[in-house]
Amino acid sequence: MPFKLLFIKMLLMLKKSLLILFGLSITLFQVNCSSSSSDGDTDGSNNNPPNNNPVVTNDVDSWLTKSDGSILLAKQTSVLSFGTTSNNFSTITVNDGQTYQTIDGFGFTLTGGSAEVINQLNNSNRSALLQELFGNSTNDIGISYLRVSIGASDLNSAPFTYDDMPTGQTDENLSNFSIDIDVDVITALQDILTINPNIKILGSPWSAPVWMKDNNNFVGGSLLPQYYGVYAQYFVKYIQAMASEGITIDAITIQNEPLHGGNNPSMVMSAEEQANFIKNHLGPAFANNNISTKIIVWDHNCDNPQYPITVLNDPVANPYIDGSAFHLYNGDISALSTVHNSHPNKNLYFTEQYTSSDGTFSSDLKWHLKNVIIGSMRNWSKNALEWNLANNQNFEPHTDGGCTVCKGGLTISSSGNITRNVGYYIIAHASKFVPLGSQRIDSNLSGNLQNVAFKTPQGKIVLIVENDGGTIESFNIKYNGKWVTTNLSAGSVATYIWNP
Repeated sequence: MPFKLLFIKMLLMLKKSLLILFGLSITLFQVNCSSSSSDGDTDGSNNNPPNNNPVVTNDVDSWLTKSDGSILLAKQTSVLSFGTTSNNFSTITVNDGQTYQTIDGFGFTLTGGSAEVINQLNNSNRSALLQELFGNSTNDIGISYLRVSIGASDLNSAPFTYDDMPTGQTDENLSNFSIDIDVDVITALQDILTINPNIKILGSPWSAPVWMKDNNNFVGGSLLPQYYGVYAQYFVKYIQAMASEGITIDAITIQNEPLHGGNNPSMVMSAEEQANFIKNHLGPAFANNNISTKIIVWDHNCDNPQYPITVLNDPVANPYIDGSAFHLYNGDISALSTVHNSHPNKNLYFTEQYTSSDGTFSSDLKWHLKNVIIGSMRNWSKNALEWNLANNQNFEPHTDGGCTVCKGGLTISSSGNITRNVGYYIIAHASKFVPLGSQRIDSNLSGNLQNVAFKTPQGKIVLIVENDGGTIESFNIKYNGKWVTTNLSAGSVATYIWNP
């Protein structure tokens, strides 16, 4: 066979072999594709490799407010899952086996000025705001405690009491007594009670009627001894009048800031005078009228724990007294524990702290979370209150001589615009998550991480943490032998919630 024909024949045979091989490869490819795309093998076997990375579930919800205000009480989406992977971060250990005081609530003072600016809103906006402040829905903050003034405070438009008389006249039978002048506060409280019927209300007077005082003036002066009995009946009438409006006064303090006689209104009262007034007049008057409203002493700064201790040391006054209240414009928050250690069977309350018009969001958030919320709770307080709930854009209303720099939790402009200020977020980080009846439980302080923990009546664990340092902190939250790892930027606050 000529070479040329042989070569052609070999090429044809090679081409045929290649076509056969190509056809086989296509068939194998189709079979393989058909097998892997099916719902399963006919014999029930699964040839896919097992999944060695199970889905991680979230165990802890967290809500964050950053010190720069870029995030405000926002629920975080990061997954926090309890585990046992070790690390070198600091650890906050929460122990619900160690319990402390039961919590009455968190909130503000509903001053006359606060009620006035809230009531100026149109009905729709007012109702929506009250629901947000006092409700328990997803977008509400659940305020559970309010303080109100008995008569005017310095954040009313003008000073008054419930029994003012023309100069030179008295009313020892209290025939002229009426709370009608406080209609803004009464109306607001009634509407709040429809939203939260269990809210605690504390009443505090800034001054007795001036005809009972030794200087016949709203500013300063002292209660004349001959009117101690009449003034005790003034408290009785107040509690009864509020009850007739459907408003239960859970507690009263004897006098707001009894050693500060420079406010308008104000009244000075020594520890010995408070003890005398309680044991010989107010206590018996409450008992005779079957009034269960709690009597609370002091209601002033942490620099003088000896004042309430002196009143509580009086063996006759003591049984009438529920506890002591504090502010923190001077002193240290540990003063509450000083009084607790002296009289461990008496309650502690934190009833006022204002944020100033010249303060910054970052500094106020940091200081107030550390002291007013965390500090008061770690020192036995049953509540924590910021000062006024609301005022207008000019920090009004206030009396002539009243506070001109006290910033409300809300600013409500004359046009009805509502601004939520730092005080709103300070309180909301506790009030939204720690309801009435919660109990403080143990948690350790760890470096810059100020914190306090609670167990709610529903059984949830709540931990509030403030990073008091200057840099971001990574840390563990340990509970029942397991922990989650998270971080918090400088000056920021987070509330963590989980089910045991």
